[in-house]
Amino acid sequence: MIQRKQSIYLFLAGLISMLFAINFDKLIDISLDFLSDPSKGDTIFSLAFFFSAAVSFFSILMFKNRKLQMTLGWVNVILNILLIGSFIFSLLNLPGEENSEKGIWAIVPLITIVLLSIANRLIKKDDNLVKSVDRFR
Repeated sequence: MIQRKQSIYLFLAGLISMLFAINFDKLIDISLDFLSDPSKGDTIFSLAFFFSAAVSFFSILMFKNRKLQMTLGWVNVILNILLIGSFIFSLLNLPGEENSEKGIWAIVPLITIVLLSIANRLIKKDDNLVKSVDRFR
């Protein structure tokens, strides 16, 4: 059943991640000193956003296996936490004070984390409902 509430939240989380994977270099105009190659940082962040979107879209298709769907959701949350940490690390290494307004993009994966947490809560609710119905049989 793809038309569940948690599928909407997973789709929105995947959509946000996909938008940032495609337009990362256009949205964030900073030269990251990541792994001693500034051009490599943008590619790594774009790949991380793409992987996050792929996990979200794949977990929508795993609606029959709720345990795997919850596990993929938590893996995606951990990936987004790592993304936030790497954003903050790279922004702290930028020289000068004029870069203070660019740190707002590091909080965007937080929206994805909130959506994934809501989806995991709803998946757990469905799992508990199915288990309670199985007890009555």
